[in-house]
Amino acid sequence: MTATVDYYFTSASPFTYLGHQALRTVLSKHGADVRVKPINLMGVWEISGAVPPPRRPPVRQRQRLVEIQRIADFRGLPINKTPKHWPVDPELSDRVIAALAAEGHDPLSYMERVFAAVWANEENIADPDTLTRYLELEKFDAASILEKAQSEAIAEIRAQNTRDAVEADAVGVPTFVLNGEAFFGQDRVEYLDHALATGRQPITP
Repeated sequence: MTATVDYYFTSASPFTYLGHQALRTVLSKHGADVRVKPINLMGVWEISGAVPPPRRPPVRQRQRLVEIQRIADFRGLPINKTPKHWPVDPELSDRVIAALAAEGHDPLSYMERVFAAVWANEENIADPDTLTRYLELEKFDAASILEKAQSEAIAEIRAQNTRDAVEADAVGVPTFVLNGEAFFGQDRVEYLDHALATGRQPITP
């Protein structure tokens, strides 16, 4: 039976960017399916108790910047720890991804471009022109997808994804859920790889 991973994320997260390529490698390695589920991160943080980086104690803000650079070095990815367009509202970019998924497209390559836009390429993912360019590079009908992304139906998909993430005990992003077990953080990709390789039973609280 083919395994299916639920992938909870938001486009503005550095940790989503840093884990995305590794996740794609693991999915391909095991022939696993994925359900991409962009969320409103604030809706998850309200439950998990996390706060946005500027509201964290200075020591945690400093360690976050160290971690971002350390992970980028480990994963061999470019990183700008203080990008030009951050903080940035990820809602439109998240909804574009939800629209692609709703249309039955594989959005993973497009997502890779969007995540790198913020953290490597100094681009603004709240700008429809930026998203249009990436959609066209991936051979999607940009005008149609952007129109669908701004519909109430897609807004509700993102809202439901957020509720699903809370129900799955996601603490933040990225979170990968396999057989009801939540793997939180880009550094859990290797644990997900192991779970897929062994077919072990899910670990629960």
